[in-house]
Amino acid sequence: MGKVAARGAVETITAQTWRVGEGDAREHARDIPCEAAIGLAYDSRPYVVVMGTPEDIEDLAVGFTVTERIARAQDIDRVSLSEAPEGWTVDILLSPSAGGAMAVARRRTQEARSSCGLCGVETLREAVRPMSPLGKGPRVTRGAIQAALAALEEGQVIGGRTRATHAAAWADAEGAVRLVREDVGRHNALDKLVGAASRAGLDPAGAIILITSRCSYEMVEKTVAAGVAVLVAISAPTALAIKQAHAANLTLVALARTDGHTVFAGAERILGE
Repeated sequence: MGKVAARGAVETITAQTWRVGEGDAREHARDIPCEAAIGLAYDSRPYVVVMGTPEDIEDLAVGFTVTERIARAQDIDRVSLSEAPEGWTVDILLSPSAGGAMAVARRRTQEARSSCGLCGVETLREAVRPMSPLGKGPRVTRGAIQAALAALEEGQVIGGRTRATHAAAWADAEGAVRLVREDVGRHNALDKLVGAASRAGLDPAGAIILITSRCSYEMVEKTVAAGVAVLVAISAPTALAIKQAHAANLTLVALARTDGHTVFAGAERILGE
C-alpha cells in the first residue's frame, strides 16, 4: 500500500503556541486540513451539500450514492467535477437502470455538516431505515484485525501531517490494507472509501472496513449498504449501532487498539489464533 501526496487537502499556516511555564509564545508553521463545501447533484438536480476535505471527491460521490442507497455503483454512468468560488460541485449521472432510485432516497432540506451524516433528513422513518441482512461474510482472525489496525495508522497521510482528520480503510480477511481514505468528516471518509473500492472493483464479500472514529449507527448502516460484513472501529459504539449490527448480521468490533479489541456483534466470524 503506497502513500500518495495529499494534494489540495492541507494548508500550512503560521500560528503562535504558548505552554505553561515556557514564558513567551513561539511562532511556528503548522499543517491544517482543508474543508470546503461539496455539492452533490444527481442528473444536474442539486441533492445535498456536504462539508469535507476537497480530495478524492469522485470517490465521495460514488460512495455516498451507494451508502445512502440512492443507486448501485454500476448504475452510475458518469461523475463530473467542477470547481467554483464557493467550493466544488459534483454531478452524478445515473443510468436508466437505476429506475426510480432518487424517488426513494432520503430527502434532504439543508447542507450536511462534516460531523453529521443525517443533516437535512426530514422524518424519523427516513433517519432509521431497515436494512437487509448481510450474507456469510469472511472469517477473520484477531491477528488480522490487529495487523490491519497497524497498517491503517501508517496509511494516514493527511492525519499524519495534521492530526485532525478521520480515516477509513479497506482490508482483506488476512488484514492487508488495500485502500485508505481521509476526511475531516467521519462519514465522508467512509463514503470515500466505499466509492474508491467500488471504482477499483474490490469485492466487499471478503472485506473488512476499519474506521478511526466512534461507531454511531449510521456508520453501521453505510457499511452494510456497501455489502461489507465486518466493521472495526477504534472508538466505542453506540447502543443503537450494536442493535443495528445484530439486525443486519454485521460483525462489529470496536475499542480496537494496539493492545486488543472488543467484539459487540457477530462474534461467530472472529477466529482465535
